[in-house]
Amino acid sequence: MSNNDCLFCKFVSGEISVTKLAENDGAIAFADINPQAPVHVLVIPKMHVADVTELSAHPDELEQVMELAARVAKQHDLSGGYRLVFNTGADAGQSVFHAHAHVLGGRSLQWPPG
Repeated sequence: MSNNDCLFCKFVSGEISVTKLAENDGAIAFADINPQAPVHVLVIPKMHVADVTELSAHPDELEQVMELAARVAKQHDLSGGYRLVFNTGADAGQSVFHAHAHVLGGRSLQWPPG
């Protein structure tokens, strides 16, 4: 399932080229264009769902996203720790309404976040 107007669906379909850092059957990972940490990778399900709330209704796809996020963290040697963030809704800062996880690391991350 995809949405013809969705930027991330266009990455999944290949209509818009993106450099994939990792991929599995249900998800792809690529660098964020506005990194907030030395490592800032987005992991998206190949299936179009608006946010993590919708993604949670699809446990197989959610598992694929989580597995790929863990693999990306390992590939980037984030053994000291990393943050996994799903912004859900405009008030939380979600700007592309296709579920995506941010894998952030490579420096000490402060709490609370912004």
